[in-house]
This record gives sequence, C-alpha cells and structure tokens, in this order.
Amino acid sequence: MVKAHLRASRFAPREKGGDRTGIVFFPAFDWAISPTHPEREERLLYTRDQLFEEGVMDLPQILEYQPRLADLKDIARVHFCVPSIEAQITEAHLVAVGGALVMADAVINQEVKNGFALVRPPGHHAMRVAHGNRGFCNINNEPIMVEYLRKKYGIRKIAIVDTDVHHGDGTQDVFWHDPDVLFISFHQDGRTLYPGSGFINEMGGPLALGTTLNIPLPPGTTDEGIHYVLDNLVLPVLDKFEPELVVNSAGQDNHYTDPLANMRFSAQGYATLNEKLAPDIAVLEGGYSVETALPYVNMGIIMAMAGIDYSNLYEPDYNENRFRESEERLGRLERIIDELRVIFDNREALVEAARQKYDQFYQTSRNIFYDTDYIHEQQQEMLRMCPDCPGYGAIDSQGAYRDGTGSRVYCISIPMYGCPRCQQDATELYEKMMAQSDGRFDIVYLQDRMTDVYRQYNFNTGKERVL
Repeated sequence: MVKAHLRASRFAPREKGGDRTGIVFFPAFDWAISPTHPEREERLLYTRDQLFEEGVMDLPQILEYQPRLADLKDIARVHFCVPSIEAQITEAHLVAVGGALVMADAVINQEVKNGFALVRPPGHHAMRVAHGNRGFCNINNEPIMVEYLRKKYGIRKIAIVDTDVHHGDGTQDVFWHDPDVLFISFHQDGRTLYPGSGFINEMGGPLALGTTLNIPLPPGTTDEGIHYVLDNLVLPVLDKFEPELVVNSAGQDNHYTDPLANMRFSAQGYATLNEKLAPDIAVLEGGYSVETALPYVNMGIIMAMAGIDYSNLYEPDYNENRFRESEERLGRLERIIDELRVIFDNREALVEAARQKYDQFYQTSRNIFYDTDYIHEQQQEMLRMCPDCPGYGAIDSQGAYRDGTGSRVYCISIPMYGCPRCQQDATELYEKMMAQSDGRFDIVYLQDRMTDVYRQYNFNTGKERVL
C-alpha cells in the first residue's frame, strides 16, 4: 500500500522493539456516569484480566506503555469547552487522551509498528463546541490525537475509520471542513439508532466535500456484510486517498451481544477487519457487552495488530452459520457502496461547484441535543470560502441547560494549514468581538491552530485567558 511507502519515507528506521504492538490500558476507576451505567470501568477490567490470564501481555510481540496526562492546550486545539476546559473534564479525561498521545508518539517514533489505546472515557460524540456530555462523551480522543500528531510531527493527511455501531458524529463535526482528513464511519442506520445521523448525504463541508463518507448499515448486518463494505469501499478509498496514517476509532458495539444495538459482528470479524485495515493506531470507543464481547473482541484486535494467529479465538456461543449475510442486505450494501464511490471519486468537482454556489461565505444552522446532560444547543455557523486554504470559521452557539440557565458563546477557528489572510481576518474578528459589550455573548474564543495559540475572553469577568 502507498501508506507503507509514505511512512517509510517520513519516519526514522525502527529501533529495538519497533516490530511490536504497543498497548495502553486506562480503565478510569474514578469515572462513571453512574455505578450501573453501561459506560463504567468493568468495560476494560474483564479485558485486562483475560489478556493476562491468556498470557497475551507476556508475548514478545506486545509492549505495554503507561498513559500520561494530556495538556489543556491539546484539548483547546480541538474543542471550545463552555465555560472552560476544566468545567467539562475530569483528570480521567486527560489521562484517557494522554494514553492515546502516548501511543501516537510510540508509533511515530518507530518504537512499535502500531498501537492500541484501550482507554476510557470514550469521545467520538463530542463535537467542536462542548457544553456538556453527549453520548457518554465530553471531549473527543481521536481528533485531539490527530491534531497533536499534525502539530508535533507535521503530518498532514490522516484517515480515521470509525467502526463503532453509533455514528461518529462528533469526529465528523471536528473534521467537517478539513479536506486533509478522510473520515469514514460505518454504523447502524441512524433511523434506527442514536444519534440519528450518519447518512450518505453527510459528505463534508463545502470545501471538503467527499472526505466524509458515511455507511449506514441495516440492522442485523453480519461479519459477511461488514467485510463486503470493507473490501469493496473502505480499502479502495484508503488506497486512493493515500493517508500518511490510518486511525481506527475502535468501537466494539457492532457485536451480536451488545445491549445497545442490533448488529451481528463477531470477535473473529473484528480481528479480520483489523488485519485488513492495518491501522497505525487504534483507540477504544464504545462496546457495552462487558463480559460476553469486549474481552474477546479486544483480544482479537490486539492479536491481529500484533500478527498473532487468532483463528481459534471464538466467543463461547459462536456459531458460524449465524453470520451469513442475506441477499437483500447485500444488495442494499452494494447500492450504498456505489453511491459513496461516486461521491469520493468526484470530490474535487463537488468542491468546485460549492465555490460557485456559496461565493465568499457559507452559512448554516442546526440544533444539537446532549442526551446525557439534557442540554439543547442552537448553532449558527459561518465559513469563509477561501481559494487558498480550508477557510476560517465561526460558530455562534447558544446552550440551554437543564436547570434553566444557558450560555451563548462565539467560537472562531483558524485551520492548521490556513493562509495568512484567513489568519489575519479571523484574529481581527476576535478582537472586534472582544471589544463589544452589548451583552449578547458570555464568551468569545479564538482557536489559532497555525500559531498553536488559544484565546478566550469572558465578558462576565472581563478577563482573557491564553493557552
């Protein structure tokens, strides 16, 4: 694959241990939405116990790492946290993100050939603006890791393949306007499952059309159906896109025993998917069948990444005949694949047509619901249709909270590979907004990824914070 050539040309030769698979465990003992909530520490404890009992962690192919704390700047590079980063996260969130960053460093520095961050809390439903927790997520681990990689190592083109049963709407939102990040999500059809999104016509912002690909799978899709999508769409698209790194947002709730969904994927299916996809880094997302799925699926993914034979890995009730795909579903998947191929192959023409349609600025609005914290958010977004870069953007966000209060914030973002004109215009907009005192907004933000400087002015305190 082209990816291997690009990695070989960019990164230094492997050092001792560089042919191994790195593993980070962080079960977050002190973080849970509630003691009986599906998103709790047992999600990883059963996996850890099984891996040690089976002796997987003692194999020479495996190298275990310890997580570290992420910096607040790592979070600010991706999120506008309301009213502050500290208000939206706990130390567990910083350690979970830090575990992903540890794996990123180890892979890029060629200490290991690939890595799996088995961490929680999860993150792929957390969007750019974060008023609270939605879909069990406050901040988004994979985008934070991706922007860290791009800033620290100069990597530009990255592909994220989200295999969680729920649409990765937060990750999609973060990279909606970024033509250098290919986001592919295959998930149970949003008409039948939270968050109710992830349809084929969601294909990116006007300057990044065709670099978001959503594959809504019919309920009941099996190993055969998911691998049909992988072989006939995902892998060919990755070869054409030629990413420098591939990230697997490794949700495991497509499993046939998961209590929150209706799919029929097995541990063998997950392992084979991982072997074919060959991600450089995998980061754990969802998966809530704590005893009957997660230990087997996580072990299958690790074995596949490490090149260990997983042919004898089966769940106790596995029956191969239950994972044959129906002709009706295969036909439906074929039609989805054909439509997405056309979108991806015509992405440049789609962007050019959007330039003609939207002229200087693109504007849109939407409503977002935070199911965990019961927050209603209204957003109005503006993007400059820049001819030289992905364009700077601004979001006017109004959050209405459960207790009857609310915050209205204005969030300005300059892309990492922006042009000087967009950087100047966005900075001037921030300073203009900061000088206003008409009471409309509580906070105004400037996210300048070009200089890696993040400013936040609070109208209620009259103070500016800079990271």
